[in-house]
Amino acid sequence: MKKTLLSMAVLTGCGATSVYAQSSVTLYGLIDEGFVYTNNVKTTGGGHARYALSSGNVNGSRWGLRGSEDLGGGLKAVFLLENGFTLSNGAFAQQGREFGRQAFVGLSSDQFGTVTLGRQYDSIVDYMGPMSLTGTGYGGFLATHPYDNDNLDDSFRVSNSVKFASVNYNGLKFGGMYGFSNSTGFNQNRAYSAGVSYTFAGFNMAAGYMQINNSLSGSTPTSTTGAVSDAVISAARQRVYGGAINYAFGPAVVGVVFTQSRFENAGQGATAGSVSFGLPAGAYLRFNNYEANVRYSVTPAWNVSAEYTYTQARESGFVGGGDSSPKFHTASLMTSYSLSKRTDVYAQGVYQLVNGRNLLGGADILDAGGMSSTNRQVVGSVGVRHRF
Repeated sequence: MKKTLLSMAVLTGCGATSVYAQSSVTLYGLIDEGFVYTNNVKTTGGGHARYALSSGNVNGSRWGLRGSEDLGGGLKAVFLLENGFTLSNGAFAQQGREFGRQAFVGLSSDQFGTVTLGRQYDSIVDYMGPMSLTGTGYGGFLATHPYDNDNLDDSFRVSNSVKFASVNYNGLKFGGMYGFSNSTGFNQNRAYSAGVSYTFAGFNMAAGYMQINNSLSGSTPTSTTGAVSDAVISAARQRVYGGAINYAFGPAVVGVVFTQSRFENAGQGATAGSVSFGLPAGAYLRFNNYEANVRYSVTPAWNVSAEYTYTQARESGFVGGGDSSPKFHTASLMTSYSLSKRTDVYAQGVYQLVNGRNLLGGADILDAGGMSSTNRQVVGSVGVRHRF
């Protein structure tokens, strides 16, 4: 009996090998955990220092499955399922979604590009994200532009979306995405974006645009059935556009990034990381972000990176508050050292200063644990990252 079962198992395995010889499925992941110190977090009793164990200080912890099947003639079926989680307590991230980071399936052509359907990143993230330090392994969450107003730090993804990404045409790549509202109100909570990048002789240039229509219902975000339900700030119309250029020479990469974010007829319930701030219905917000950054490999194992972002903001429509134009100064310095190809340790410091009256509150470094009771905030973190 045991021999019969063994023979059947062997035959089944051989058959499976034959059928799936041209297919592949990969399990992968990244775990980021460390200690975070924040010098000032606003409480009912004023401001107090915060000491915390925190997950995903630089890169969000995740695990995923990616796979492909060769269909012949340069065509493949592709899929990706990616879960985000908080290592400190084991909870799901992205509003408790099982595969909240990414979930899509599609077809990929060696000649033309890839079309995918599901929950995906927008074109600002795809094309301009790698040019910034925020949202990358060189700056991460703590180096985010104020409130992650331009989504370069991936605060939200687009559900119900179809996306096209071209192949590489001698350094030129382009693509676009459309997120459906999935409701009878066609214009209710839909999104679309487009982006392009070009690489030549050490230079890498990119530009992108994104618009979200009616992610607001009354004064609160719409339901999860639409394209975007987890934006930092909900609005009747949100628009983000920008451009960036990087130059790589030797062990160094230097770059500049510009983005502008506009929130028209914004609504209540806005959040930035773990912080909620008062935002009256009908408010208008605009952020101009100017970032300069540098990355330098001291040795193949030791990397140092720095970023400075100057943000001009415009806040209007606040009842009894008038209009305001605060200026944000955010600086980040980070170093990481690889213990192996998959494991590294890092240390990072971030400083933010807000000049002028900010109707949204005090200084607020994303995921630092809370808004400052003053116009300044300092955050320091040390941690370890492991990839598998």
